[in-house]
Amino acid sequence: MNPLLLTDGYKLDHRRQYPDGTTLVYSNWTPRKSRLPQVNEVVFFGLQYFLKKYVIDDFNANFFGKPKQEILSKYTRRINNYLGENQIGTEHIADLHDLGYIPMVFKALPEGSKVPLRVPMFTLYNTLPEFFWLTNYFETLLSAVIWLPCTSATIASEYRKILEKFASETSSQPEFVDWQAHDFSMRGMGGIEASLTSSSGHLLYFTGTDTVPAIDFLEEFYNADSDSELIGGSVAATEHSVMCMGTTEGEFRTFERLITEIYPKGIVSIVSDTWDLWKVLTDYLPRLKDIIVSREGKVVIRPDSGDPVDIICGNPDGNNENERKGVIELLWDVFGGSTNEKGFRELVPQIGAIYGDSITTERATIICERLKAKGFASTNIVFGIGSFTYQYNTRDTFGFAMKATYGEVNGEGRAIFKDPITDDGTKKSAKGLMKITSENGTFVLHDNVSWEDEKTGELKEVFRDGKMLVDQKLSEIRQRARK
Repeated sequence: MNPLLLTDGYKLDHRRQYPDGTTLVYSNWTPRKSRLPQVNEVVFFGLQYFLKKYVIDDFNANFFGKPKQEILSKYTRRINNYLGENQIGTEHIADLHDLGYIPMVFKALPEGSKVPLRVPMFTLYNTLPEFFWLTNYFETLLSAVIWLPCTSATIASEYRKILEKFASETSSQPEFVDWQAHDFSMRGMGGIEASLTSSSGHLLYFTGTDTVPAIDFLEEFYNADSDSELIGGSVAATEHSVMCMGTTEGEFRTFERLITEIYPKGIVSIVSDTWDLWKVLTDYLPRLKDIIVSREGKVVIRPDSGDPVDIICGNPDGNNENERKGVIELLWDVFGGSTNEKGFRELVPQIGAIYGDSITTERATIICERLKAKGFASTNIVFGIGSFTYQYNTRDTFGFAMKATYGEVNGEGRAIFKDPITDDGTKKSAKGLMKITSENGTFVLHDNVSWEDEKTGELKEVFRDGKMLVDQKLSEIRQRARK
């Protein structure tokens, strides 16, 4: 598809609506508010993908690389069928095709940075006066692509904070946090691109993912190399169809076959709530204990239904002792383990648990708190983070918006802004050209600056006139994100 048609309909004719003599439009991309408690900084991630995939690859393949007459004919047909007889014209489309590249500058903070609310992550403007209309024409496509990876990376950062806190308090294995949040979200995301960009945001903070193509995504767009670095990984795991096919009567044999014949070594995760989770924990596992503890690798028990907090930590008001103890304590009863120097119990390394249904940051926190209260290290459990976390968001989760704040008409600069009298302040924009400085480790916005000042500060050119000027590596972004 012609990428110029990847837009909201009202964008099509804004070119003619700008004042006569307009030669430059300067805009920014900013998170304006947070709907998540305690989150006041948003992780910047996804622009490099957007520039490579759409502004370079898609425009080269589906616009500049197509015959001009084909582009103009299809564009006219679409406009005529959509708005009626084409009053918009095609000369500006033809001129862009003749140029052969996108005449824009993108200036950005480093990806992986944590950016305070109301501070722009990047700015953009046109480099040739006749293409002033391109700047805000990109708003729809840019917004649709970038808000999600920023949002998912920010949420992953919150999980990382929680898990690092409790690991530092209760565990002898703080490095295990890298694997403690595992991305389970792919099947529930709003399309394949959403799953790729979201999971890549997750992988800034963790190494566990079941979104296999996110690894290829990061190799293609973020210079990662799975031969020389761990981008993302997972383990062998069952699903309910496998367990069901073994029948209720044969469930014990299914467990035995999995850990002795199919996976005699290594990590294997076995979904365990197909019929009776408590029977698995108090009947099957004691009978398999000797095999499990002498096995090279770990057997991971995966409950998948019920209240996650009560299933993992126990329900004090449960109907029986098993429900009152919960998964971790029942595993301890069977396998035992050790008490670390911090005074918390850690299961033997051959057994563990993962829970991946309806996990949220709030539930993860409560589970870690309740395990701590019972004397267990937080790293006894792995969390599967699914679309309940990563898809239940919108562009408004962090109030992302792209707005113009400066323009030039007949050679004169105009600092522009919006400040609706009916708004609560969220939509009040900055004004004029922008400069961002780093002060005490925090990015600070200075708006309405001169062009001389705009050329200084933390915003650096990453793209100009069809070419990438900065090409960051995943390893660099991860290091920055986890700082």
